[in-house]
Amino acid sequence: MTKVIRIHQHGGPDALQLDELGMGEPGPGEVRLRQTAIGLNYIDVYFRTGLYPCELPAVLGMEAAGVVEALGAGVSDLKVGDRVAYPMTLGAYAAQRIIAADRLVALPDNIGDQQAAGMMLKGLTAQYLLRRTYKVQPGDTILVYAAAGGVGSILCQWAKALGATVIGCVGSEAKAVLAKENGCEHTILYSTENIPERVRQITGGEGVPVVYDSIGDATFEDSLNCLRPFGTMVSFGNATGAVSPFNIGLLAAKGSLFLTRPTLATHIATPALLQEGARDLFDIVGSGKVAIAVNQVHSLADASVAHAELEARATTGSTILLP
Repeated sequence: MTKVIRIHQHGGPDALQLDELGMGEPGPGEVRLRQTAIGLNYIDVYFRTGLYPCELPAVLGMEAAGVVEALGAGVSDLKVGDRVAYPMTLGAYAAQRIIAADRLVALPDNIGDQQAAGMMLKGLTAQYLLRRTYKVQPGDTILVYAAAGGVGSILCQWAKALGATVIGCVGSEAKAVLAKENGCEHTILYSTENIPERVRQITGGEGVPVVYDSIGDATFEDSLNCLRPFGTMVSFGNATGAVSPFNIGLLAAKGSLFLTRPTLATHIATPALLQEGARDLFDIVGSGKVAIAVNQVHSLADASVAHAELEARATTGSTILLP
C-alpha cells in the first residue's frame, strides 16, 4: 500500500483526500519509484477544478523526484537505486508509484531531490519558451508575467543569462523585490500600474518582441498591446481562466502579431525531446546562472493547504510536498 492524494470529485482545495492504494509490480517498460519530493504546479489546480479533464477518482500531481526501486521487463537505461525525476505525468501525489521508464531522466549528482522536484516542470517550461517558442537573443527586451512565481523565477534568470533585458509583472512590492533578484531590470505591479503604458515607457515607445503570459484571460489584451509590430504573444497559462474567444483581426490591427498557445506536453512528447530539454536545464542550473528557489515545503498530507496558498498567490518560487 502507498499513501496518495486523490480527488473523487472536482472542487476546491478540500476536494483533496489522503487515501491508500495498493502498489503492484512494474510491467514491461515501467519502474516502481519511491518518491522523495513532489512538485506543486498550477496545472494541479486545473485538474482539481475540472478545467482540465481527468478520469475520477484521480491522483493529482505532475512532477516529482525519487529513487528507482524495481524494474519491469525491458528497462535497460536505468538500474535500481538510480536517482531520477520527471515532469508532466499525472499521479505524482504519492509516496510510491509505477511509471514508464522513458518518462524519467537521471539526475546528476549536483542536483538535489527537492531542487529537481521544484524545477522539472517549471524549468522545462522555461526551456521551451526561451529556446524554442521564441528564441531569445542578446539585446531583446521581454515581458514576463508572474515573474516571482515558479516558472517566472526560472525564466527571468535564464533570460538574463541569455543577454535579455527582462520586464517582470508582479502582484506586490515584495514580489517586485524577488523579481529583481531573479534578473528583472524593470518590474510592473499588476494592481496599480497600466502594463502597456509602462512597457512603452521602458522601451521608448517601441514595445517588446515577445510576451510570456501565464495569467490568461485577465491580461490577454494588455499583453497584445505591449508588443511591437511582428511581436509574439505566448499564452502558456490560465491562472485567471482560459482566454475568451476573440476576433483574430485584432492581431492584424495591432501590428501583424503572432500568437501561440504552447504546452510542455508537446515539447517533451518523445524521449529524445525530454532528454534534450533536461540536458539544457541541468546545464544552466549546474552553471549557477539559474538558482531554483524552494520557498514552501509541506507534507503530502497537507496538499490542500499548499493548493490554497498557490491559488491565493501567496507563494514564490517552488513549492514542494514531502511524502
